[in-house]
Amino acid sequence: MIPGDEPRRGKVTMRDVAQRAGVGLATVSRVINGKPGVAADLIERVNEAAHALGYRHDVTASSLRRADRRTATIALVLEDVANPFSSALHRAVEDAARAENILVLTGSSDEHPEREHELIDNFTLRRVDGLIVVPTGGTDGQLDTVRRQGTPIVCVDRLVELDRVDTVTVDNREGTRAAVRRLLDLGHRRIAYLGDMRSIWTARERYEGYLEAHAGVGRPVDERLVRLDIRSADAAEHAIGEILTTVDDPPTAVFAAQNLLTIGTFRALERLGLHGRVALIGFDDFPLADMLRPGVSVVSQDPTEIGLMAARLLLGRINGGDHWHARHAVVPTGYIARGSGEIPPP
Repeated sequence: MIPGDEPRRGKVTMRDVAQRAGVGLATVSRVINGKPGVAADLIERVNEAAHALGYRHDVTASSLRRADRRTATIALVLEDVANPFSSALHRAVEDAARAENILVLTGSSDEHPEREHELIDNFTLRRVDGLIVVPTGGTDGQLDTVRRQGTPIVCVDRLVELDRVDTVTVDNREGTRAAVRRLLDLGHRRIAYLGDMRSIWTARERYEGYLEAHAGVGRPVDERLVRLDIRSADAAEHAIGEILTTVDDPPTAVFAAQNLLTIGTFRALERLGLHGRVALIGFDDFPLADMLRPGVSVVSQDPTEIGLMAARLLLGRINGGDHWHARHAVVPTGYIARGSGEIPPP
């Protein structure tokens, strides 16, 4: 066995690395912490020694020794990391943070305030430098407390009104209103609506857009064509299937106000043989929507831009940006016509 390669017991320290590399402790510290002023050959020796010994840098301990007490981490609390919108937002935040050598910790609230509360507690206990949160609406008091304790916060996708908590949203109401108006202008007079939980700000805004589109042309809304508080593609498939098969004078078009609900609606239309006859527009795009026949027309929001905007606002506050008032950034929606939303009434 080569001297120095004996199996070690216990935690490997910087002093162990320095001894193996044949350098001073200060040199190891500078290399490990990425500070300049160390010769290339010494950097190589230190890194080789650290790798051989299995040394792991204690980032938390280092942060406690820093004058600014930063940990070079931020946390992202999403609704559901598996949702395509959430995963795209996550990637955008991660890319922006990586450019600043900041690590992103992520968790899913599953739209439960208790889970959101738990995640925020756990992340703040780990001394993250800031939080980006898709709020459930049930933890505003906790968010306000955390912000007052010094942790910068940016909320995304849902509007909050808290002191010095920035928000990034899209124009949910106008995007929905314009899409439903498209269907009305095509001649549709009975347009079904599937919506997410009414406790969610975005869900309420989108439903208001649906109502406003009808009010704008003097058309009443048939409540039998409306289903709210739907949380999954399976529930959406069941709900729209029930509407299409049990309501007298069924709808000739459907607006699904969330991407999973759009997927469930398409399944129901296909199962009933109506996917080329009943118009469909969804809010928020989803993978392969353009590959279906007909392609699914959507109100598109840009989760990448939302994530980048949120990251910029948060990093600005972390780096000492002097913004005394909460800022609300609105990212515009678009409309992607793929065929399903352009089907005229029979």
